Amino acid sequence: MSLYKNYPDRSKGKLFRNGTIVVLLLLFALATIFPIYFMIISSLGDPVEAGAMNYSLFPSKISFASYKFFFDYSEYSLRWLFNSLIVAGSVMLSNVVFASMAGYAFSKIDFKGRSFLFTLLLVAMMIPYQVTQVPLYILIVNVFDLQNTYSALIVPGLVTVYNIFLAKQFMSSIPKEIIESAKMEGCSQFQIYVRIILPLSKTVLAVMAILTFMDSWNTFFWPFLVTNTMDMQTIQVGLKNFRFANTTYFAPMMAGATISALPMFVLFFSLQRYFLEGVTVGAVKG
Repeated sequence: MSLYKNYPDRSKGKLFRNGTIVVLLLLFALATIFPIYFMIISSLGDPVEAGAMNYSLFPSKISFASYKFFFDYSEYSLRWLFNSLIVAGSVMLSNVVFASMAGYAFSKIDFKGRSFLFTLLLVAMMIPYQVTQVPLYILIVNVFDLQNTYSALIVPGLVTVYNIFLAKQFMSSIPKEIIESAKMEGCSQFQIYVRIILPLSKTVLAVMAILTFMDSWNTFFWPFLVTNTMDMQTIQVGLKNFRFANTTYFAPMMAGATISALPMFVLFFSLQRYFLEGVTVGAVKG
C-alpha cells in the first residue's frame, strides 16, 4: 500500500489531501512564528508596568519607550551587543577557516591515522556539551586564568567537531580529478585549498557561518559562567539584569531580545540562498 496515493485531477480525495497538508503547514508555521510575534508585541508595552505582564495578542497601544528604557537602564547596554558581536563574529570566522581546513585534510589528504583521528572526533561529538563544562571551566579559569576576558568567551568555540564533520562530508563529494589536475599544474596544498576547495564549498561555508553565528550569539550558560562584571557580559547574559527577586522589567527585556534577534535575521536573509542550497545539496542524484 502506497503512503502517497495519486488521485485524479479535481477529485474530492485530492482536494481533501491538499487541504489537509496546507492546514498542517500553516499550523506549523504559526507555531514557529508566534514566539517571535509575541516577543515583538510585548516589547511595545509600557516599561513602567514592571511586573504587569500583558498576554494580549494585540497591543492596546504602541510605544517604543521600552526600547529607550533598555538603552538607558544601563551604561553597558550597547556594550552587551558589542561583546556578542565580537564573540559570535570571531567564533564564526574561526570555525569557517579552521573547520574547512580540517574538512579538506580529512577528505582529500592521505595521512597516517586519518581514519582513527576522524573516528575520535566523532566520538567526541557524541559527548553532551554539559559534561565538558566543569573541566572546561577549570581549564579556562583556574589553569589559564582567562576569566572575564574575550579569550574565555571565544577560545572554547574556535572550532567545533560538528563543523569539521559538515565540511568533510561536503568536500568528499568534490571529484579527486580536480585536485589531481591542480597538482599537475604545480599547485601546493594551500593553493588547492584557497583557489579550488573554498570557491566550490561556499554553500557549506555559508551554512556553517549561519549556524555557528546563531549558536554563539544565543549562548547563555558559558558567558554566564566566565564573566563576573557587567562590561564583559553578552546580550543574552545582560538581559537577566532586568529580572529581580520581586519583579521583572518584562517589556524592556523583550525589547532587548528583539534587538538581539536582528543580527541573526540580517545574517540569515543575506545568506539564505546559500543556506537553502546547502539544505538541498545531495538531495537529487543525477
